[in-house]
Amino acid sequence: MSGPNTDYDPVEVTPLKSEEVESARDDALAAIADATDLETLKQVRIDHTGDRSPLALANREIGALPPQARKEAGQRIGKARGAVNQALAARTSVLEAEHEERMLVEETVDVTLPTDRVPPGARHPITTGSELIADIFVAMGWEVAEGPVIEAEWLNFDALNLGPDHPARTMQDTFWTDPQDNGIVLRTHTSPVQARTMLTRTPPIYVVCPGRVFRTDEYDATHSPVFHQVEGLAIDEGISMAHLKGTLDHFATAMFGEGITTRFRPSYFPFTEPSAEVDLVCFVCRGATVVDGGDGPVACRTCRGEGWIEWGGCGVVNPRVLRACGVDSDRYSGFAFGMGIDRTLMFRHGLEDLRDLFEGDVRFTTAFGTEI
Repeated sequence: MSGPNTDYDPVEVTPLKSEEVESARDDALAAIADATDLETLKQVRIDHTGDRSPLALANREIGALPPQARKEAGQRIGKARGAVNQALAARTSVLEAEHEERMLVEETVDVTLPTDRVPPGARHPITTGSELIADIFVAMGWEVAEGPVIEAEWLNFDALNLGPDHPARTMQDTFWTDPQDNGIVLRTHTSPVQARTMLTRTPPIYVVCPGRVFRTDEYDATHSPVFHQVEGLAIDEGISMAHLKGTLDHFATAMFGEGITTRFRPSYFPFTEPSAEVDLVCFVCRGATVVDGGDGPVACRTCRGEGWIEWGGCGVVNPRVLRACGVDSDRYSGFAFGMGIDRTLMFRHGLEDLRDLFEGDVRFTTAFGTEI
């Protein structure tokens, strides 16, 4: 059996040759000297001292040498890496000092300059939007009516022909106060204000009821458990669907501009008969269903090529509701409608996320200023 091989070539591994180590060291020192900012120096550090740098890879090759050659190679690599690290530390100190000096110059604040320490305020768009809607109807001779947000079950449901078995009365749709037997709810619409008005006043009645309502909806970009509605009620002799159509057309024009009209689609609501869904003619394509997308006509993204946008609900007040609220249904008739104020504002201002109205970010509110 042959004995151990004691002959070796101390420069057998190419990365460990003196000229290779010196070249890697010199390249690193040159790159460090050329670095003009901390970001560049960070990349130099990665390139010349990182795990994949030439000196780091050479250091790994030491294990391939015979034991007698490892000491010399280790000293050679260690000396080169030490020189690089020392140069890095020195250059870092210089660049950090230069950075601090530059920041002091660039970010200097002249504290002697006059300034307005109180930033300009802004009113919330829901507030200004509600006031605009109220002004539109006041200009038509209507009145604004308000009511409590914590409401009696009878006013919220029974007076409006929503029977005991109606699904809206379940815990999945309505917030009930404890104990539920008390029959007190967070109002699910502003219709109880209409019921209160009919119970306390004698026709003719023309009222608009903006306010906050509550339903057990998920909180996302298009839904919220707390939102805002505006409802209108007209009770008088000879009221018909024609009066309702004219009123809503005027409302739509006032909110979205000339040429915006409405259409009715048959629907069902317990408190109106007949009932209808109200659609707006699309305020982007103006009912044309297509717009110029740059590369040619494309379907309008706002109305999805339909030409109309769902807005709310309406109808002739059900005689049962009139009788429940003490109004002579043989003499008087009326109409009612309801729209979401939040949804209307999203249309009017091009908002994409309902949550922007409720998050309380002053940057969002400030954009609306103090006027509508």
